[in-house]
Order: sequence, then C-alpha cells, then structure tokens
Amino acid sequence: MANAPIKLLIAASGTGGHLFPAIALAEKLPDYEIEWLGVPNRLETQLVPKQYLLHTIAVEGFQQGFGLSSLRILGKLVSSILEVRRILKQGNFQGMFTTGGYIAGPAVIAARSLGLPVVFHESNALPGKVTRFFGPWCSAVALGFIEATKYLPRAKNVCVGTPVRSQFLDAGINTPLDLPIPDNAPLIVVFGGSQGAVAVNKLVRQSTQAWFDAGAYVVHLTGDRDPEADNLKHPQYIELPFYDNMAALLRRASLAISRSGAGSLTELAVCGTPAILIPYPFAAEDHQSYNADIFTKAGAALTFQQSELTVEILQAQVLNLLRSPDELAKMAEKAKAIAVPDSAEKLASLVREVLEM
Repeated sequence: MANAPIKLLIAASGTGGHLFPAIALAEKLPDYEIEWLGVPNRLETQLVPKQYLLHTIAVEGFQQGFGLSSLRILGKLVSSILEVRRILKQGNFQGMFTTGGYIAGPAVIAARSLGLPVVFHESNALPGKVTRFFGPWCSAVALGFIEATKYLPRAKNVCVGTPVRSQFLDAGINTPLDLPIPDNAPLIVVFGGSQGAVAVNKLVRQSTQAWFDAGAYVVHLTGDRDPEADNLKHPQYIELPFYDNMAALLRRASLAISRSGAGSLTELAVCGTPAILIPYPFAAEDHQSYNADIFTKAGAALTFQQSELTVEILQAQVLNLLRSPDELAKMAEKAKAIAVPDSAEKLASLVREVLEM
C-alpha cells in the first residue's frame, strides 16, 4: 500500500464558477484518486459523474434572518457535517479541496474535525462570507485575485489565479468555431455565466438592430430560464441556451457583453476578449462589482451597473467600440495581462504541497 494514490475529496457545487475551476484542478492531479462532494439537483450532477464518483449532501445557505426555517437549515447543516465525516473516514481520504459556496461549511468543518488538510479556492475579488469565516481554518486559501488578500488577514493566502477548462488553453487554441459567421464580420458575444442573465438578455434584444445595421453579428447565450427566448429572429442573430466551445467563441469575438462572475472574467482574460461588464445586482455583497472593477481599472473592460444602463447607452457604447479597432486591441492586451494561464498548475502544486508535506 506504500504506493497507493492520495485520495482527495473535492467539494464544489452549484454554478460553473464553482465547478469549472475544480474540474480544471482535478485534471492536473491524474495520480490522485478523486471523488466529489455536491448537492442534489445542481450542475455537478450533470458534469461530475462522467469522470468522478459523486457523493451528495442536503445542505442550504442561510439567506434570511434567523427563524423557523433557519432551525431546519441548521439541522441539515449538522447532519451534513456528520455525513461528510462518514464519507471521509470510510473513504480514507487524505485531504479536502473546496471552491466555496454553502457546501464548503460542512466540508471544512468535517475535514478539520478529523485533522485533515483543506485547501480553499476563492475566485472573487471580494471573498464570500463562507471564505472569510472558514479561511483561517484551512491549510491554505488560494486566491483568484491578489486584491482578495486584504479581506483575509488571518488566512494563509496564495494567489494562483482561477483555473479554466482545458479548451481555453493550448490544446484548444485551434478548435474551429462551427457557427455561420463571416470571417470579416464584427462579432458580439453575449453571455451571463452558467445561469444566464434574463435582464441583460432583454436589454440586448432591444439594442441589436443598431448593431445589425453596422454589420455586426450577435451570438446570444441566453441560459435556459429566459421566457423571451426565440422571440427575436434575424439572419445576423444566433441564439443558443448554451454553447460548448466557449473558448473558440470568445477568441473570435470582437466584443463580449457579460456578467462579471469570476469564472466568466477569467475566460475573457485568457482569451483576450474586450468586454462590457454588467455586474449581477443581486450577487452576494455585490461581489461582481468588485470583480468588474479590477478589469475596468486595468483597461480591459467597461462596466455599467444594470440600474443605470439603458438601451441607448448600450447601443452607443457597443457601436463606439466596434468603430475603434485600436481601442479594442488595447483592451484585449490589457485583458491578457490579467490572465494566469497556468493557474491550474499553480493550484495543483499548492494542493500537492499541502497534502504531501
């Protein structure tokens, strides 16, 4: 048994922003035996079982003030901690990795109660409440943005960037874009992250005619929760709920219109895609605005708050950028300067250092 592989339990759940960095890390640990901890009926149930054994626990976040529902959630938390302890003990795991969210609470508590090392990855510029509370408990906190350090003064912080899926790296650079877009046409890509963005979708649809008149094509990734999907028809408009080959799409894009979740921003940076960012106004503690601020200050993007953005402003800003190729080129270079293309390798090295010390 001396050469038995190290066993790592990865706790990552919910959105692509939590799952994709964890999957990218797992791919860089081929000699580890990896299993997954998730929540029923979330995105991980679609993505993870293809590659890794998935354990699920019933846990929720505390979204409201304390009340009867909080007692029920607290009961679930306690039972989840006990369940994770059972999984860790029975599986003889040697460590835990998590990307945060409410699954991180029982994961960190269970692992630390058994004396197991934990590496926590925080992709946002403003760390979430879970990260700020549990970060000091962990063996190391890997950060997507160095700006997050000031919010975690008691944690063992290491800035590694945020890993992206392998399609965004060298192996996927030559993957063709299989969409009917002329080579010389300006391309606007609109996306709201793995959950879509209904408010942005509506604003974009009302703005497109001016962009079509300027010769631009629009690829609009709406998510699967948009009640107005399929309402707009135009030969220069391609609407899809999702698109698998995001790397090729963002590399081809002249400009992106996006939310500012850390995962989306990381992909924009790696691809060098200029962007107009519209932070999700209901994100916890407005953390998407903190992310967007980094890109805006670097000159890689323009940021507009959703409450202040009108059809006229969005139309004009997009047209101004499409008519300024030199400005778009500068923004692309600034975006690439933010990117950490070897983030997955850096994070894997940190995990190895913590678990194998």
